[in-house]
Amino acid sequence: MSKSALITGITGQDGSYLAELLLSKGYDVHGVVRRSSSFNSARINHIYSDPHESGRRLNLHYGDLTDSTGLRRIIEAAQPDEIYNLGAQSHVKVSFELPEYTADADAMGTLRLLDCVRDHALHTGRTVRFYQAGSSEMFGAAKPPQNEETAFYPRSPYAVSKVASHWYCINYREAYNLFITNGILFNHESPRRGETFVTRKITRALGRIKVGLQDKLYLGNLDAKRDWGFAGDYVKAMWLMLQHTEPGDFVVATGESYSVREFLEVAFSYVDLDWQKFVEVDPKYFRPTEVDYLMGDSSRARKALGWAPETSFKQLVQMMVDSDMRIAQVEAAQSSILSETPVR
Repeated sequence: MSKSALITGITGQDGSYLAELLLSKGYDVHGVVRRSSSFNSARINHIYSDPHESGRRLNLHYGDLTDSTGLRRIIEAAQPDEIYNLGAQSHVKVSFELPEYTADADAMGTLRLLDCVRDHALHTGRTVRFYQAGSSEMFGAAKPPQNEETAFYPRSPYAVSKVASHWYCINYREAYNLFITNGILFNHESPRRGETFVTRKITRALGRIKVGLQDKLYLGNLDAKRDWGFAGDYVKAMWLMLQHTEPGDFVVATGESYSVREFLEVAFSYVDLDWQKFVEVDPKYFRPTEVDYLMGDSSRARKALGWAPETSFKQLVQMMVDSDMRIAQVEAAQSSILSETPVR
């Protein structure tokens, strides 16, 4: 029989790549989606099957990490062998504006899900392997390079919530002998990254600037340094963690760090533009407490899991620029058609 996996946050960047990976490995995949008045499944439309079709292996369930009753019902329906908790309010800057919701969804949401898993395992006797999506933001102001032994120093409500989730997972692993693994992933990007995150904000604006649809790009701290990898590589590490013989905590990173300024240089030079002519700093995009320098040491994951990143920083940037250039070209063509359409 094929394995069953449950993914919270399946409609997000990581969830979509992970769903693709698991389906390619023969899993039956269940995903938790939040109710919305508009469709929010663009990232998984290419792997989605109509519920009326037979033999489908991707199943979506309405649910929310703030609703434990709904989570219990979903787990009972999915009967998962593996659970990947990727759902979260994941925007750091927004977490300063919505700290209470961020804590409820990201910290308490993890606790609710863990308790559902504990009860499910107790009542059914089944072994469920659980992956918790941690974040390099948990290290915050800690000196780089950061690894599994580095003390956390969170600098945002988002990071504090993720630290709480991390320790909830360790507590449930030790208290109830459950297979629970924390993946501490450093920044990972892709063409599917949300457009409010700085890397995608840059490449999206760059495409529009190149075709003449936009004049300026406004950003915050250009000197912040991050360890950026490709999300498609990182979901492979998630899967490998749940195939490992023992649960644990693993940092996933490239071991290289670049500033926002350097990201701009690589992206704009790729299409022969000078970023300094188009980018302006707007103080409103600065965080109340900044994280200046993150760079991960993933030695443990590389040795224990046999994982290593396959995509370089330059390849990642160019991949994102290529994708957003195509989108901008379509937008420009549509804009041209609309401007030529006579008003009746």
